[in-house]
Amino acid sequence: MIATVAVALARPAKPRWETLPLPPSMPKASAHDFASVDGARIYYALYGSGEPVILLHGGLGNSDHWANQVSALVEHYRVIAIDSRGQGRSTRGKRGISYDLMASDVLAVMDKLEIERAALVGWSDGGEIALKIAIEHPARVSKLFVFGANYDANGSKHATAHAQTFTAYASKCRTDYERMSTTPRQFDALVDWLAPVWRNPMGFTKDQLRAIAAPTAIGDGDHDEIIVRDQIEEMAQLIPNAKLVILADTSHFALWQDPEAFNKALVEFLAAP
Repeated sequence: MIATVAVALARPAKPRWETLPLPPSMPKASAHDFASVDGARIYYALYGSGEPVILLHGGLGNSDHWANQVSALVEHYRVIAIDSRGQGRSTRGKRGISYDLMASDVLAVMDKLEIERAALVGWSDGGEIALKIAIEHPARVSKLFVFGANYDANGSKHATAHAQTFTAYASKCRTDYERMSTTPRQFDALVDWLAPVWRNPMGFTKDQLRAIAAPTAIGDGDHDEIIVRDQIEEMAQLIPNAKLVILADTSHFALWQDPEAFNKALVEFLAAP
């Protein structure tokens, strides 16, 4: 009888897209350092060898959030994982934040490492940074993989901004920041500092997207909490010969929820001629 009651009272399991399985620890880097840019120190770590692939994380996060993907890439690529300005181990400097500034930070890291061209892999805010570089500095981008990023404010779902997955993600980011940052008590100040970028995204024009020259994949989870699916599909149509990647039963956090499917799509894209 007790077992029967327990089964009856058991709650149905959440669908995968409503969960947030956290990434494992990052593999050991072959090297790590900082690039000094406009009064800030931008952290980066290096893994593996081969053609360069740069990983750009989501807002409030850090490069360790790519742990599942680094493990899938290191055998064939030289992976450069960067902490965006003010986030993770990187410092803010005194300038106001913008995607333009974060894009210039990425280029500064590339210059320090003497990398002329690299494949850019960007998730969420990292996707916006990657798009910015591909549009304004096309000679620096060999391939472009953008996941969970829109091209203007019409691509945002404001009503679901406080989904449980985002609450859990913010908690993870706070814990990481307190452990990594040289200003561990300033996470709330970091949120306030980044908020204007999210409230007033710079956006890209359709003509700018049509002009992207690098081979491109535009992707998202089929249950993204904040990105409008129609705009993801439109971006894939606007960018010449872009590949559309929609991962089933996942959300904005597909790289954590289904790393196997995410990595398969990423590796196949990078390996394609």
